[in-house]
Amino acid sequence: MSSMKNNKIVQGAALALVMGTAGNAFASMGNIGTTYGVLPTDVASAQALSMFNTKVSSVYYNPAYLAKDPRGELTMGILHADHELRLNSLGGAAPASRSGGDVLQDSPSQHTLIGLKSNLSNLTRFNHPLYLGVMIGIEKYGEEMLAFESQTSREGQYFEYGRQPLFLSLGGATRLWRGIDVGASARITLQSEAELSAYTNLAGETRYEKLDVSAKPSIRPTLSLTMDLGETFCPDGDCWYNGFETAFAFRGYSNTNTTVDANTVIPGVIDEPGLSLAVTTLDSYQPNIYSAGVLYGSERLRVGASVEMQQWSDLADEFDGDTIKDQAVANPDGAGILEFQDIVIPRIGAEYQLNKNFTLTGGVAYSESPLKSNASLNVNYLDTDKWILGLGLTAKYERTRFFSFPVRFDLAYQYQKLETREFDLYDTRSPSYPEPYETVEADGDVHVITGAVTLKF
Repeated sequence: MSSMKNNKIVQGAALALVMGTAGNAFASMGNIGTTYGVLPTDVASAQALSMFNTKVSSVYYNPAYLAKDPRGELTMGILHADHELRLNSLGGAAPASRSGGDVLQDSPSQHTLIGLKSNLSNLTRFNHPLYLGVMIGIEKYGEEMLAFESQTSREGQYFEYGRQPLFLSLGGATRLWRGIDVGASARITLQSEAELSAYTNLAGETRYEKLDVSAKPSIRPTLSLTMDLGETFCPDGDCWYNGFETAFAFRGYSNTNTTVDANTVIPGVIDEPGLSLAVTTLDSYQPNIYSAGVLYGSERLRVGASVEMQQWSDLADEFDGDTIKDQAVANPDGAGILEFQDIVIPRIGAEYQLNKNFTLTGGVAYSESPLKSNASLNVNYLDTDKWILGLGLTAKYERTRFFSFPVRFDLAYQYQKLETREFDLYDTRSPSYPEPYETVEADGDVHVITGAVTLKF
């Protein structure tokens, strides 16, 4: 009876939260900006050139670079990420029924992307350069804004990949001094809350219901600085460091969480104030990220490298307040304790202009897994180190009848290879507990295709 009652409460509260969203969202701890790249140039360069991208996606990586091109911009694009995340059982005390190399997750991430950049220099009488950029990404090709799923899993679940919630960055840039630009932006995520109260009988039929659903924004900063070494230190001469640029950026941590508070009264069984059920869970999380990059640019070639430190070790503290995943970070038995580590990701990429109409972009990166432990009680997260390779093509169509500037078309492909890694799966309901009930081997492949059209003004 108690199980039926609690299920009814959870179903009602969950219904409030998933109105207008898909049933199986497969949300993750990633977002498109850090997992794949925002626009095709970011995807193609494995994000190595993202800090030096003159397009509006720089509002996410390095808002200071918005000042590099004084023209306004409107960009529209789509991104499709196809996952084949596999799991192979290596046996154990009570292994699940699997076939070799089972595909555990293959739900795609499909974003509609819209970016707008505007030159606001004439907004004031000071005639000082000022630029504004907005970047929006909406899942399921624009139909799904609040993708989420938070659960424990006996089979195991991948830590980073899946559908992504609403992606929104807003920021600006200005020239600080000769060759030095500064910028700031805000990454906006949603914090959702639902409250449900009702009277119910033992058959699960409710009455006197009250339902309240709300979502409020959470705003986290990105701060950055870009320096053109030649323009700053050698504006009038021919110095060896002409063509070199450096960039530094800090992206503050962000999360998307959901809180459900439900209360029910069963006359004759549970009287006022009733039985309360409270669930607070983290749907997605991005850590503090510190980035530095260097670029060399000539007339036809740009070569860049960047390194970023992602501070994932703080996520364990976030899980302490998560009523679904807290069991994996605070287990009295000491079995399957979930631990995270800070990681450093190196990236290198290049962009070569084949002729006045076509440009080729490529890049490579290596990302270590932020999962330090190989087990997480009941949650059973899976993640591996990965290689990231990207390739893209840019075409400019100049014979336009109606536009002042050429129309730009970008197409990019990215491949991510998840290396093999072993995990122990724990379940407190298993007869083998506190020993793992199964040992598995995780690996996978991710294919990303994205395209965009850009209009300058």
